[in-house]
Amino acid sequence: MQDGAPPHFSCFVTDVLNESFPDAWFGRGGPIPWPPRSPDLSPLGFFLWRYIKNIVYGEKIRNIQHLQERITSAIETVTRDMIQKTWQEIEFRLDVSRATNGAHIEMC
Repeated sequence: MQDGAPPHFSCFVTDVLNESFPDAWFGRGGPIPWPPRSPDLSPLGFFLWRYIKNIVYGEKIRNIQHLQERITSAIETVTRDMIQKTWQEIEFRLDVSRATNGAHIEMC
């Protein structure tokens, strides 16, 4: 996924993408433009990353070891129920995307 963030748009990255996935990657300046205001359908994008990040950075990080400990501890808090609810949400988002023919709508 190439969302236009500066690290995703460097010449090195785009060269690797062009070599590895000719005419088949999404992104700014790529062969397939990233759809404007496209819905976030990834459970990692709309739930897990935000959840983990909030826990990890809930306190000031002292060093790399502390960061690693915080990440490990945060991941250990993810329950089976949370994962099941996440998949229910992705199914809902896919249903909405199909019903709207892929149009972007606000998900509250």
